[in-house]
Parts: sequence; structure tokens; C-alpha cells
Amino acid sequence: MNDEVSSPQSPIAPDAPQKTVSLALQGGGSHGAFTWGVMDALLEDGRLQLDGISGASAGAMNAAVLGHGFAQHPDDPAAARQAARAALADFWRKVARLGEASKLQRGWAQMWLSGWRASGASLSPYQFNPLDINPLRELLADCVDFKKLAKAASPLIHVCATHVKTGKAEIFSGKRLTEAAVMASACLPTLFRAVEVEGEHYWDGGFSGNPALHPLIYRCQASDIVLIQINPVERNAVPDNESEIMDRVNELTFNASLLAQMRAIDLVNRLIDKAYLPAERYRSIRMHRIDGGEALEAYPASTKSHADGQLIEALFELGKTCAQRWLKRHYDEVGIQSSINISKDYLDDMRMGHPADR
Repeated sequence: MNDEVSSPQSPIAPDAPQKTVSLALQGGGSHGAFTWGVMDALLEDGRLQLDGISGASAGAMNAAVLGHGFAQHPDDPAAARQAARAALADFWRKVARLGEASKLQRGWAQMWLSGWRASGASLSPYQFNPLDINPLRELLADCVDFKKLAKAASPLIHVCATHVKTGKAEIFSGKRLTEAAVMASACLPTLFRAVEVEGEHYWDGGFSGNPALHPLIYRCQASDIVLIQINPVERNAVPDNESEIMDRVNELTFNASLLAQMRAIDLVNRLIDKAYLPAERYRSIRMHRIDGGEALEAYPASTKSHADGQLIEALFELGKTCAQRWLKRHYDEVGIQSSINISKDYLDDMRMGHPADR
């Protein structure tokens, strides 16, 4: 894996149109390296200004690390983008090294990335992990200056965790965006103890928002949201063994919140279009998506537990290629219209009879 981040091959032209978007980053273990590749391409291209970023689990890690890079150069956009690229590369190189380290460290890395395949699955983490060991915590602390990140105004970083008692999504940003908050967002309850933040306990943010879109709608100004999706909504093959069944169950679980949020966005957009909601009080949201399509689906969910450098590098390159392709095909649509069909890709036929459909 290369240790240096290359300089942009095609510097931004002085008259290149600048557009503002927010990013929504899904979680998905080592598949978060795909998101790294996407963000590297977007930052290298430089035409998209980032208003806000929302992430859950591995997406929260990516969001925090990217925000850390931007916080190093708050008054120099070009230097901030380059610092963010370098910070992301450093983080994922260290994840790969953790996965290739000693047997004990490798086991913990794989447990974090795997989600539901803990070797002690019949025991709770309070039993098989009584010391609450998580090497990712030290890695995160080494890669992110949370004091600087808390003061950063742009882009606004939002991390989602799930409140254990209520099941509601809790959004951490600004001064509340701490190491504990990010660790809470990536806390899979079969592997680690619930993370305590401000006296409350939290689990993985993917249960309640993978990723959470509402902070990008209500706390940010950009009307364009780019979803970086690494968990497929649809798979053609029917799983027929225990491993594949559990993989699909996990995908369905962690996509449920995304589908619900997409339904809400689609409804509000249509109500605005039909003048049922006043445009001066509500704004339409233009949705875009960068995913790996069939290429990423070729990596089974079980590979989310693999932290070797070769896999991470391959996912990074795939993410970068997909983002470059998306920029070429859909950049002109940003600021004008959605580049995905929410109804077709995320909804069902249960809208029949709603006033917005008449």
C-alpha cells in the first residue's frame, strides 16, 4: 500500500464551477476502505465543496478522520483537501497494519470488522471481553485530534450512535464529537460493551441511522446529499447457508433506517412539488449515490472482517474508480436534480392513495 498521497493530476481550473454537497457515509467494516477511495477521488477532483458529513460505524471513522484533516488548514481549502486525503490514507494504512499484526491483535481487528462473527458469539462481551479491549480506540486517538475537530466549522461532522435504552439515533457533533462518541458509533453489542457518553450508553449507529440523513437536512445548508453506499439494498441470489443468511440479515438490519429516511425525503419532495408544503419553509433534497454496484457486491459481507492490506487497497481503488466515473456522469446534475430515482431504488408500492401521488 502506498505511503504517500499523490498530488492532484488535474488541478482545478480557475473557472471550474464549484458546487456544495453534503456526504452521507455508510458503515460496513473493512468495506469502509471503499468509502476512503471515493472521498480521495472527490477531494482530488476538488470541484465539490463539503458542507456537512454524516457517518455511522466505519462511516463515522471516515468522517472523523476526514474532518481532522480539514481542521489542520481551516483557511486554505486546497491544503485542507490534501491534509484530509493524507489523514484518511494514514488511518487505513494503520487499520491494515493492525490486521496484519500479531495473532491477538489480528483477532480483535477481525472481530471489530466482522460485526456478528465473534469467536465468543455464545457469550456476551461482558464475559469474553471483561477488560473491554478494543485496539481501534488507540488507533483512532492516534489519527484524530478531537480538540481541533470539535472547533472545526467546515465541513460539519455528524456521527450517529444508537441510544441503548430508547433505540433512537443520537447525533454527536461540535463539542460533543469526542473519541467516545465515535467509538459508540462503531460499538457492535455482540463484541464490545456499550459505550458510555455523557452518562448514557450507546451501540452502533447503524441500527438507527446508516447513515443518519436528518442532520444533513436540518443542520446543513446544502440541498444536495451524496450517499456513499457500501451495503447493497438488493441482492439477486437467495442465501441458502448459515453464513450467507446471516450476511443478508445483517444487510437488511443495517439498511432499514436508510430505507425509512429515503421514504421520508421522497414524500417531502413530492409534497413540495404538489404545493402541499410551502416552499418558503421547506426545501427539496436532491439525492445522489456513489456505490460499487456489482463490483462491490462481488465482495461477500464476510470480507468485512478482513483487514489485510491487499483487500483494503483493492477496495480503495474500486471506490476511487467509482467516484471518478460518477463525477464524469453526474457532476452536472448536482445543484439541479437528483441523479438517482428514490422511488425506484428504495421504495415500494405502498404510497398508493396518498395525496402527493394524486
